[in-house]
Amino acid sequence: MLAPWIKLTIDTTLLGLEAQSVIGLRLAQIALGQGSPAEAHLMMTEKMLAFMDAATAVADGGSAHAVVQDYRRRVQANARRLQTA
Repeated sequence: MLAPWIKLTIDTTLLGLEAQSVIGLRLAQIALGQGSPAEAHLMMTEKMLAFMDAATAVADGGSAHAVVQDYRRRVQANARRLQTA
Protein backbone atom coordinates (compact mmCIF):
# COMPACT_ATOMS: atom_id res chain seq x y z
CA MET A 1 0.00 0.00 0.00
CA LEU A 2 2.83 2.39 0.76
CA ALA A 3 5.09 1.18 -2.08
CA PRO A 4 3.28 3.05 -4.90
CA TRP A 5 3.60 6.32 -2.98
CA ILE A 6 7.29 5.72 -2.33
CA LYS A 7 7.88 4.96 -6.03
CA LEU A 8 5.99 8.12 -7.03
CA THR A 9 8.03 10.15 -4.55
CA ILE A 10 11.30 8.75 -5.87
CA ASP A 11 10.30 9.23 -9.51
CA THR A 12 9.16 12.81 -8.83
CA THR A 13 12.42 13.58 -7.03
CA LEU A 14 14.42 12.14 -9.94
CA LEU A 15 12.33 14.21 -12.36
CA GLY A 16 13.25 17.34 -10.41
CA LEU A 17 16.95 16.49 -10.46
CA GLU A 18 16.90 15.60 -14.15
CA ALA A 19 15.04 18.81 -15.00
CA GLN A 20 17.64 20.85 -13.09
CA SER A 21 20.35 19.13 -15.13
CA VAL A 22 18.64 20.13 -18.38
CA ILE A 23 18.23 23.69 -17.13
CA GLY A 24 21.96 23.76 -16.34
CA LEU A 25 22.83 22.47 -19.81
CA ARG A 26 20.65 25.12 -21.44
CA LEU A 27 22.10 27.90 -19.28
CA ALA A 28 25.63 26.75 -20.12
CA GLN A 29 24.82 26.88 -23.82
CA ILE A 30 23.41 30.39 -23.46
CA ALA A 31 26.45 31.53 -21.43
CA LEU A 32 28.77 30.17 -24.13
CA GLY A 33 26.81 31.91 -26.86
CA GLN A 34 25.57 28.62 -28.28
CA GLY A 35 21.90 29.14 -27.46
CA SER A 36 19.64 29.73 -30.42
CA PRO A 37 16.15 31.10 -30.94
CA ALA A 38 15.23 27.68 -32.38
CA GLU A 39 16.22 26.02 -29.09
CA ALA A 40 14.14 28.51 -27.10
CA HIS A 41 11.17 27.92 -29.39
CA LEU A 42 11.60 24.14 -29.12
CA MET A 43 11.77 24.40 -25.32
CA MET A 44 8.50 26.34 -25.11
CA THR A 45 6.76 24.09 -27.63
CA GLU A 46 7.85 20.96 -25.75
CA LYS A 47 6.56 22.38 -22.46
CA MET A 48 3.14 23.14 -23.92
CA LEU A 49 2.87 19.72 -25.58
CA ALA A 50 3.95 17.94 -22.39
CA PHE A 51 1.35 19.84 -20.38
CA MET A 52 -1.40 19.05 -22.89
CA ASP A 53 -0.45 15.36 -22.87
CA ALA A 54 -0.43 15.31 -19.06
CA ALA A 55 -3.80 17.04 -18.86
CA THR A 56 -5.25 14.61 -21.40
CA ALA A 57 -3.85 11.63 -19.53
CA VAL A 58 -5.37 12.81 -16.25
CA ALA A 59 -8.71 13.60 -17.91
CA ASP A 60 -8.74 10.08 -19.36
CA GLY A 61 -8.21 8.60 -15.90
CA GLY A 62 -4.44 8.18 -16.12
CA SER A 63 -2.31 7.95 -13.02
CA ALA A 64 0.17 10.39 -11.56
CA HIS A 65 2.80 7.69 -12.10
CA ALA A 66 2.15 7.70 -15.85
CA VAL A 67 2.37 11.50 -16.03
CA VAL A 68 5.65 11.60 -14.10
CA GLN A 69 7.11 8.80 -16.24
CA ASP A 70 6.17 10.66 -19.42
CA TYR A 71 7.77 13.87 -18.14
CA ARG A 72 10.92 11.95 -17.14
CA ARG A 73 11.13 10.39 -20.60
CA ARG A 74 10.91 13.83 -22.21
CA VAL A 75 13.45 15.41 -19.85
CA GLN A 76 15.92 12.56 -20.37
CA ALA A 77 15.56 12.92 -24.16
CA ASN A 78 16.33 16.64 -23.83
CA ALA A 79 19.39 15.90 -21.71
CA ARG A 80 20.71 13.45 -24.30
CA ARG A 81 20.10 15.93 -27.13
CA LEU A 82 21.72 18.84 -25.30
CA GLN A 83 24.77 16.80 -24.26
CA THR A 84 25.51 15.86 -27.86
CA ALA A 85 24.98 19.42 -29.17
